[in-house]
Amino acid sequence: MQRALLVSVLILSSCGLVYELLAGTVASYLLGETVTQFSLVIGIYLFSMGIGSWLSRYLIQDLVGKFLEVELALGLLGGSSAAILFLSFGHTKIFQIPLFVLVVCIGILVGMEIPLLLRILQKKLGFRDLVSKVLSLDYAGALIASLTFPIFFAPKIGMVRTSFLFGILNAGTALWGTWILPLTKREKSRFHAKSAIVLTILTIGFAFSDYLTTYSEESLYTDEIILTKQTNFQRIIVTRYKNELRLFLNGHLQFSSRDEYRYHEVLAHPALLAHPNPRKVLVLGGGDGLAVREILKHPTVQSVTLVDLDPEMTKLFSEQPLLTQINQGSLSDPKVKIENADAFLWLEGSTDTFDVVLVDFPDPSNFSIGKLYTTAFYRILKRRLNSFSVVEIQSTSPLFARQSFWCIDATLRESGFYTKPLHVYVPSFGEWGFVLASPRRNLTYRNEIPEGLRFLNTTELFSLSEFPLDMSKVEVESNHLNNQALVRYYDQEWNKLLD
Repeated sequence: MQRALLVSVLILSSCGLVYELLAGTVASYLLGETVTQFSLVIGIYLFSMGIGSWLSRYLIQDLVGKFLEVELALGLLGGSSAAILFLSFGHTKIFQIPLFVLVVCIGILVGMEIPLLLRILQKKLGFRDLVSKVLSLDYAGALIASLTFPIFFAPKIGMVRTSFLFGILNAGTALWGTWILPLTKREKSRFHAKSAIVLTILTIGFAFSDYLTTYSEESLYTDEIILTKQTNFQRIIVTRYKNELRLFLNGHLQFSSRDEYRYHEVLAHPALLAHPNPRKVLVLGGGDGLAVREILKHPTVQSVTLVDLDPEMTKLFSEQPLLTQINQGSLSDPKVKIENADAFLWLEGSTDTFDVVLVDFPDPSNFSIGKLYTTAFYRILKRRLNSFSVVEIQSTSPLFARQSFWCIDATLRESGFYTKPLHVYVPSFGEWGFVLASPRRNLTYRNEIPEGLRFLNTTELFSLSEFPLDMSKVEVESNHLNNQALVRYYDQEWNKLLD
């Protein structure tokens, strides 16, 4: 019994942490991946665990029965949590209410587990051995969950199916407990029936996870979903309305085929036209191949290296006919070389230099992405340039995230670049910003705009650097690895916009 209960601690602590990670991940996916959002979920969850531990003192009689009831309730609620959150997002105006109700309830139930187990085991072990063994296994279970959740379960199985799977594991542990804990025959029969009901519900949920995921996603998107793919790094969704395709990564719009040309023409051509003779081009991010499509319109370009973290992303945009139609098969061009790697690590290991570098990373909504906008990253990037090289960086909205935009500009200047901020109106996003940068002063454009562009001409090219008062420069900190000021600015500005 003693050994079996200690193994149960390992299993239950893994389940508890997975529920916490699921709540934080789903909230980030649906509400936007911000530091405040994720830390608030974790903080409330841990506080709720404390409440659960405190409440356990009032459970005096029938500790075994109470423990099994807690496990069955936790298995049912925690196992259904991801499905409940996804479904409620499309059918409630204030998603935070079901989110935090679930976080609090699951946290309270998880908080009750260890105190109840300690009290059940106290007659079998001395206090010193009891605490050391239970807590060490509790922490070991947390480690197992924290490693396997992002590496295997979330990318391979999906969040909804993972939730049901760990709910089954939780309820299965309760069922196992009916054989290893002292119960009367009547109590065993009662808990066997309860366990069977809970396990049946969770198993049905697990079996129909794909249907639940599809239904919940259809409620999130107004247009028809024509492609979904869960990769090791993100969930890719493509929707269609008439002739318009939209790409979403983790629920966030990346482009609309109706107006993406405005964004990508401004991302690519100013940098290429600011170089006297661009031959070697590097693209960091941009796995959709749309920036590469624009680069290939310049006849002087001899090679393009695209570095994108997700191989499934570049594969889709190299092979899927609807998507290759948008990027005009750019990723299959013989001039293009694709590297699927972390941009930071790839730059550190590279020895090549490039004439033009286009940086098309996601917005700096968390510290992991924010590191790609720091002085440390830009100084590594500078080693891959020559004296005439030009860099252009996607820099979020100078209207909606004004401090964030000018923080990127300030960070580049501190890193030794001369800069020229740019902006353009993209209907799907509003005003959007870029920063043109180079080790040399006085960036000027060649009068060689390629034919076939849909937006950019000589007049528009020069108007890109004219900023109205509500987007003009403000005083900000630079972004460093040790402070990540940019993530703080971004978090505050976009949260304020959503309030």
